[in-house]
Amino acid sequence: MRYYERKRAIVKTMKCKHLGGPCDLQLHGNTADEIIKAEDKHLKEMVASGDETHKSAFEEMKGRWKHPVSGLRWYKKTKRDFAAVPED
Repeated sequence: MRYYERKRAIVKTMKCKHLGGPCDLQLHGNTADEIIKAEDKHLKEMVASGDETHKSAFEEMKGRWKHPVSGLRWYKKTKRDFAAVPED
C-alpha cells in the first residue's frame, strides 16, 4: 500500500459561533484555512439573503485585514482553536 493510499483526510468541525458568528451551523474542513473560508462564504450568503443576525460578524470579517495586528491575532487564535478540535 502506498503512502497516498494510506493517508486519510483529517476532517474537523467547528461551528459558526466558534469563529465569531451567531449560529450553530457546522463548518467542516481539513485545515483551519478551509474552515475560515467556509465561514466567510456562510456569512456572505446569510447577509445576502437578508439575515440580520449575521451582519455584525460579516462586517467584522470584512474589516479584519484593515487592522493587521488584530486580524493576525484572530487568525492565530482560530488556528489554535482548530488544532484543539478533535477529528470527526
